[in-house]
Amino acid sequence: MTALLRLGSIKARLILAFSMILLAILAILMIMNLPIDEAIKQKLLDINNSSYPFSIQNIMWVFFFFGIGELLYRWVVARYTTLEICKGILPEGEEVLLTTADTRKLYENVKSKATSESILPILLKKLIVHFQTTESIAQTQEIFGSQMDIKYSEMNTDYSMIRYITWVIPTLGFIGTVVGISQALAYAGHNDPTSSTFLANLTGKLGVAFDTTLVALLMSAFLVFLLHIIESYEEKSLAKLEEYVLDNFINKLYIHKN
Repeated sequence: MTALLRLGSIKARLILAFSMILLAILAILMIMNLPIDEAIKQKLLDINNSSYPFSIQNIMWVFFFFGIGELLYRWVVARYTTLEICKGILPEGEEVLLTTADTRKLYENVKSKATSESILPILLKKLIVHFQTTESIAQTQEIFGSQMDIKYSEMNTDYSMIRYITWVIPTLGFIGTVVGISQALAYAGHNDPTSSTFLANLTGKLGVAFDTTLVALLMSAFLVFLLHIIESYEEKSLAKLEEYVLDNFINKLYIHKN
């Protein structure tokens, strides 16, 4: 988990995206080789399409696993934030007060633990430096509030890709349905309606067309379900971080009055 975060947001997400695309291809190959009814494979992959393997369903599977990768990265970030709180970086005793001298010692401790993937130590470094510079508890608290607003804003921005994926999968499903209906109408226009196989073939093509939307909606519903769970978990991790810093740093700051 730490190794993934140390790569940085862009590199880590690219690696996860590439891994998930490979996993999607593997899943498609597994479905193709499963001992299940051909009709099910047709619904899931559209294997009888003339352009296979470049079918709408396969593209949806790639987007689906890509979305899983994005959500996995957000879970790793939220989990790491939660674990940082448990490291006991700040003094947690109720009787503890932090003077300017105490914050200098705390700064050295925080500095040694600050890494590129750290959230809590980097935040504390900024707050300690500001407190030592201004010697104002009110201003330090104001900076803390601003920093947390930035963190929440960054979190919402980071979910923009997965929100796009949960939108694009149903869109691909509807496109597949439109294409399928178009192909079914083309078939009806070029074949004898009195043929014994005409109705079966026509309904089969229409069935695949509507199954594309069904599969897309199921994928999207599953991703949206995971999205709400992981986003809620990350929001709670940031709320715990905010409470931890407020209780064990901001509220314990003390300035000697001469």
